[in-house]
Order: sequence, then structure tokens, then C-alpha cells
Amino acid sequence: MDLPDYHKRVSRARRLRRQSTDAELALWKHLRGRRFEGWKFRRQVPMGRYIVDFFCLEAGLVIEVDGGQHDRDRRKDEIRTAYIASHGYRVIRFWNNDVLSNIEGVLEQVLSTLKRGSIKPPLPEGEGGG
Repeated sequence: MDLPDYHKRVSRARRLRRQSTDAELALWKHLRGRRFEGWKFRRQVPMGRYIVDFFCLEAGLVIEVDGGQHDRDRRKDEIRTAYIASHGYRVIRFWNNDVLSNIEGVLEQVLSTLKRGSIKPPLPEGEGGG
């Protein structure tokens, strides 16, 4: 790994956290601090050459929240998703509008995705999950 590039990505991730979109903030309100069914999420996480919006390591899940510019550039998103998936992570995407207008539906889909597959739910606080 090229250390200067890594530091640039970390710096960019910090900047993105400070400049979060309304949709990212709305979703983060539910995901942060193990508030979402005990799952630990991080936001704006460097992953290879990308920075992903939300990441749950224990579930191997990346959540991307996309604005309108992504509709014009779907090929880039496909390449990004393939790269992330090639490292063993699942990716789900939501439009900003969906997050802002249907947060409960978005959270249901996230929970459904977390429960699918061969992942185990996290341990409760104080039982190794902390």
C-alpha cells in the first residue's frame, strides 16, 4: 500500500464526514453507536482506492447512499461495487431520496441484508461485543 495515498484517503474520509449529505446524516442517526440491532457501523471508511459511505465489518456489509449524479454514471458504480465485492464484502445502495422519504423501508432492507448469509448477529454489550 502506498502510504501517501492512504493518508490522502483518510484525510478525504474525514472531510466527507464533516460534509455529510442530509441523507447520510439521516441514516447515520440510526446506524451509529450500535443503535441498529447491535451492529457496529463506521462511516466514510477508506477501502482500497474508494471511500465507502457506511461499513459494518462484522457483517461484511457496505452501504452506499447515492445522489442524482450516480444515475448518470452507473458504470463507475458497477466498477466500484465489483471492486468491493471482490474483497468479500456485500454492497447495498440507496438513493438519497429513498433514505429521506422512506427511512423505515431502508432500515428494513438493511436489517434483511444483515440477517441473510452466513453472518452471526453481534454479541450484546458486555459479552465480547463491546
